[in-house]
Amino acid sequence: MNKRTNVRWLTQLALLVAILLVMNYTPLGYLQIGPLSASLLTVPVAIGAMTMGPTAGAILGAVFGATSFIQAVEGKSALSAALFSASPVGTFVVCVVSRVLMGLCTALLFQALCKVLPKFPKFCCFAGGLIAPVLNTVFFMGSLVLIFYNIDYVQNLAQSLGAGNALMFIVLCVGVQAIIEWVICCLVAGAVTLPVRKFLKLN
Repeated sequence: MNKRTNVRWLTQLALLVAILLVMNYTPLGYLQIGPLSASLLTVPVAIGAMTMGPTAGAILGAVFGATSFIQAVEGKSALSAALFSASPVGTFVVCVVSRVLMGLCTALLFQALCKVLPKFPKFCCFAGGLIAPVLNTVFFMGSLVLIFYNIDYVQNLAQSLGAGNALMFIVLCVGVQAIIEWVICCLVAGAVTLPVRKFLKLN
C-alpha cells in the first residue's frame, strides 16, 4: 500500500467511523416502525467491509461494539445493565468481540463471494449488505445466550416471552425487528457500495 493509497484508506475509514458515531448518538441510527426500533448501525460497517477489506471491517465493527459497550456501562437499558452487573468481561465479549467478528467475517465472505461470482458485482454487493446484519444478529445473540442465558434477568425475560429453550429465546427476541434490519441494511449498504466500488475501480 503506497502513501497515497494509505492516506485515502485512512480518510475513508475516518469518514465511516464519523458516520457510525453520528448515527449511534442521533435518531439517524434507528428507524422507528410502530413499536419496533430497527438499528441501522450495521450499514457503515458493511460498506467499509465491502469497499476497504477485512481490517476496516474489523475496526468499524470494534467502534460499533465500543459504543454499545459504553451504553451498557451507562446502563442505558435494563438488559445492558443486567449483563454488565453480571459480568463486565462477558458484556465486552457480547458487545465488542461479536461486532469485530461481524465486520471481519462480512469482508471475508464478501471477498469470497466476489471470487466465486466475479461477473455479478451487483448481487455480491447486496448479498454483502445482507450478510452484515445477519452475522450481527447471530454473533450478538449467540454470545449473549452462551454467556448470559442462565442469569436471572435473561431467564425471566425468556419466561415472559414463552421461550422454552435458548433457540426459541433467540427467535422470539429478534423477531420481525431483525428482518427489518436485514432488509434495510441489504438495500442501503448494497446501493451505496456498488457505485463506490466502481468509482474506486474495485469491481
